[in-house]
Amino acid sequence: MSENWIAERTKCFDASGIRKVFDLGAKMTDPINLSIGQPDFDVPEPVRQAAVEAIGSGKNGYALSQGMPVLREKLQARIDAQYGHEDREVFVTCGTSGGLMLAMLVLLNPGEEVIVFDPYFVMYSALAGVAGGKVVYVDTYPDFRIDVGRVADAVTSRTKAIIFNSPANPTGAVAGREEVRQLAELAAARNVLLLSDEIYRTFCYDGSFVSPAEYNPRTLVVDGFSKSHGMPGWRLGFAHGPSAIIHEMIKLQQYSFVCAPQPFQWAGALAMDFDEGGQREAYRRKRDLLVEGLAGDYELVTPGGAFYAFPKLPRGTGMEFVARAIEKNLLVIPGNVFSRRDTHFRISYAAADSTIERGIEVLKRLAREG
Repeated sequence: MSENWIAERTKCFDASGIRKVFDLGAKMTDPINLSIGQPDFDVPEPVRQAAVEAIGSGKNGYALSQGMPVLREKLQARIDAQYGHEDREVFVTCGTSGGLMLAMLVLLNPGEEVIVFDPYFVMYSALAGVAGGKVVYVDTYPDFRIDVGRVADAVTSRTKAIIFNSPANPTGAVAGREEVRQLAELAAARNVLLLSDEIYRTFCYDGSFVSPAEYNPRTLVVDGFSKSHGMPGWRLGFAHGPSAIIHEMIKLQQYSFVCAPQPFQWAGALAMDFDEGGQREAYRRKRDLLVEGLAGDYELVTPGGAFYAFPKLPRGTGMEFVARAIEKNLLVIPGNVFSRRDTHFRISYAAADSTIERGIEVLKRLAREG
């Protein structure tokens, strides 16, 4: 095959470093896997049964591109009750990742800028590049808090959007109400769209979740069921925001993803009735188990949400550390997958307690090695 056949946009990012570790883990025998960013609990049984019944009753054709009324209308009612915005419309996406891709393609013209907070979820910079945008990074080290003054300094006449993620992947940081308010008001004042990735909103351990949409009605929100209901393989997400943007995203979905899987939309409507509080408390306990286990051996900002921790490396580079961890049958992700820096690594504590405990023992040994 001629290299000339490959579009230039594919060169703006490499294969996901996370997937590389996943692939490696698949070849290992019983690894201590603290790399996978998906819940270790299953979809609630009644929700699984609802999906089976939807399939059995013939709900297997194309869904409406905007989402089936059984789910879309239920989401719209909940969002209207929460925000009360005159112009806030919702549609169903193929996962939160699908929503992010549609958003980037709808929002960015070639050369326009999008602000991303470093560390960041790997997909943000890649999707901005695919859309022809330029990523402007705003550093949040060492405590992973947002300095709105730095954001203001990063905004230019070319800035189109700011991507905000709280609770955050990979750090587990949760922005406080004042941080969120200031960022939302800055975006409104500078006429910059705020894109809020809220896929981990269920997992806040030390306070309440705050969406910037509370302060800025023009905020575009992407969310989904993957993390909150243990169904990442079902590819069921949603987005809500100003109708002009949502309509363009739906139009683009018609020519790309087409629709989210119909049977899972019927099940997702039922899933909305389930309280995720029990899972949140389970992950709070896992978070505490990990933080207490690493205390004294690693410099770690206690994560306030999601199910990730982002400790500082005891020495060397991320890849060197991960290679040493693999020798001890432990899988974690090097921090440079998520950052321009190579000073940290990511742990996912979405795992059984026994796996977390085994991982802590290996990490302690790695920190104490000369």
